Amino acid sequence: MAEKDFAYAVARIRCKELTLLDGAFLEQLVSARDEDECLRLLTEKGWEPAPAEEMLAAEEEKTWALIRELVPDRPELFDALLYEADFHNMKAAVKAVFMNADPARLFLPRGTADAMELYRAVKERDWEALPEHLREAGLEAFDTLLHTRDGQLCDVILDRAALDAIRAAAKRSGSELLESWAERRVAAADMKTAVRCARTKKPLSFVQRALAPCATLDAEALAQAAVEGEETLAAFLAGTPYAETAKALEESFSAFERRCDNLLIEEIRPQKYNPFTISPLAAYVLARENEVKCVRVILSGKRNGLPEESIREKVRETYV
Repeated sequence: MAEKDFAYAVARIRCKELTLLDGAFLEQLVSARDEDECLRLLTEKGWEPAPAEEMLAAEEEKTWALIRELVPDRPELFDALLYEADFHNMKAAVKAVFMNADPARLFLPRGTADAMELYRAVKERDWEALPEHLREAGLEAFDTLLHTRDGQLCDVILDRAALDAIRAAAKRSGSELLESWAERRVAAADMKTAVRCARTKKPLSFVQRALAPCATLDAEALAQAAVEGEETLAAFLAGTPYAETAKALEESFSAFERRCDNLLIEEIRPQKYNPFTISPLAAYVLARENEVKCVRVILSGKRNGLPEESIREKVRETYV
């Protein structure tokens, strides 16, 4: 697309940004009486009137329908944002074939690959039919599950491959925003994995297999710190560009996860002021995904009768 085309697309996105939910509205949802009141408030904000999960799915589809309209000829620019669904669906396909189960209800919509085609390829061992970014990891995950029956290791293989693929796709996009977001996305995932491994006392070989390389964290040193224990890991994180995550970890694991996720939102906010590239469009998609995630957390909390404070500590920062 030419700069003028991006300028038009970004102008449309700027209008859409005015409808994004802000922190004050999310607080209103947290303070609502119950899930029904939350749904009513969301409907008044223009969200699709429907039961919770249908409403959330409709809002996600609305976002991608807009992107397909604005950038009809370059869908590959957004591969970095769609690969997570691809790898989730690859996991579902591998495990469904292994357990001889119906995978349809496990698949996520969108992605760059047809989910049922992934399932067919795995079932028929037609590995060459898989998209290139899924092929090697899909085969390795299936063989691992077949020979070890270790579902966790199968997940680790595909989760690590997903992070590698996301970084590569972000680099191909030519978007500085997507590249910097992908870097933080990998770093955040690595930090969360390291803490979980430290708490479950995983061996070094497992942690090394699980962590993806990135520029802002030494994955080898992170793995070594994780096997030495949570205290050593926190001390290591305190000396990285993500030192604030170490302070959050001292508070609680929930606070730590929230701090990791908020790093991503902080990375995309400056794109409000960059009108001639794909970056504001990518930032809008990420903002909407974060918005839907926050609403899902709140609705789930209300449905399960959690206290407001418990819900509040799980809600992430917003783009606006």
